[in-house]
Amino acid sequence: MVHCERASKPLLQCLRNTYSRGVAGVQLQTRAFQSTASVREPEAETPSKPFHKAPDPSLVTSPRLERRLLRQGTAPIGSRRRRAALQDSENLPFEQLPYQCFQEARKILLADREEKLKEIETMRQRLARQEALSVEEAGGAKAKKSRVTAMQLHLERLKVLADINDPLVKRKFEDNEGDMSKPIYRFLADRKWREYRRKILVQRITQMNVIPDVLPHCDPVVETKLYFGKRQVQAGEFVEAKLSTSAPKLDVQIFEGGEKLVTIAVVDPDVPNVENNNFDYKTHFLAVNVPISATSTKVDLAQLLEDSQVVLPWLPPVAQKGSPYHRLSLFIMEQKDSQPLDFAAVKAKENNRETTLLRTLQSRYHLKAIGAHLFRSQWDDTTLEVMKEIGFDGANVELRRKRVEPLPYKRRNPSSFR
Repeated sequence: MVHCERASKPLLQCLRNTYSRGVAGVQLQTRAFQSTASVREPEAETPSKPFHKAPDPSLVTSPRLERRLLRQGTAPIGSRRRRAALQDSENLPFEQLPYQCFQEARKILLADREEKLKEIETMRQRLARQEALSVEEAGGAKAKKSRVTAMQLHLERLKVLADINDPLVKRKFEDNEGDMSKPIYRFLADRKWREYRRKILVQRITQMNVIPDVLPHCDPVVETKLYFGKRQVQAGEFVEAKLSTSAPKLDVQIFEGGEKLVTIAVVDPDVPNVENNNFDYKTHFLAVNVPISATSTKVDLAQLLEDSQVVLPWLPPVAQKGSPYHRLSLFIMEQKDSQPLDFAAVKAKENNRETTLLRTLQSRYHLKAIGAHLFRSQWDDTTLEVMKEIGFDGANVELRRKRVEPLPYKRRNPSSFR
């Protein structure tokens, strides 16, 4: 072994010398081709703004930055807790999460979805066979319609159950990316609305006695949002007279498939009647044959057709000085079987704002109240100007409460106190 090392040592030294000379020669040759000093050009870096100047809607967690995004017209994506978790995550998709328990759970969910899809296909075939039956074979038109309706409802329920546990569906719904034409997203939106916002609406219209002052009963099943300009008005909120001079915009979200024809009415039940010492009704807006659907929710009252929809155009609400606040009640009423009303007949009969009552309209045209909203109006600094613009009678009149004289035995007699 020692002899081998002694024999190989001169060979290794020779190879090292040859390698160092070759490398030096290559370096010298490389330097010979350069006539000027090499200057490394700096790479063009794209200027990136700080996070506080350009916040990411999917990662922002500060309330101040969230308000800035909302002012810019961009809503934060998902919940704040989810956005905080995404800041430190690797953004892996659901299908590639490295958790064995999660993947096994997804397999169970996929198997359950396959079963639901088979049930959906079976129910579709049964529904097709039922619809193909004649009236005599089905046992009458009423029995056939009842069975078909029950099958359709069960089919919609199966569609919801097929996707209710899908994490991708839940993520899209939380990010406001859901397709409202699909039953699962309509179901999730309806459930979320009923958890809080519907309760607030029902509380406002009952505590402020809109029900039963305007209508005897209303069970809201559609979500109604009201906007004056860019301002969203919450149920029961006060609106300035100057802001309400133009007709509002509505966002009516229904949670069922198909299209509906509705009647939209805005009624003020708090118009003072000094002669009779009570309050009268006034219809500030009335329109019929307005189409809405789950995917088409925007309704601009100022853009409705005057020759086929608008019965009574928008009248700005005003409250006389000294009068209590006025409750402007907006109702969405579904027309029977979503059939259009005779616009000419309705316009010829309902042409007086003071005598048109919503109860009468509901019973006369078989309407069903499915949505409601409420805002209030009171005397403010701009009311007098609006009254002059619309030619309101009694703009310079101030209402005062009539003093009620006490009964004789309740009157104070200073002489008896001595």
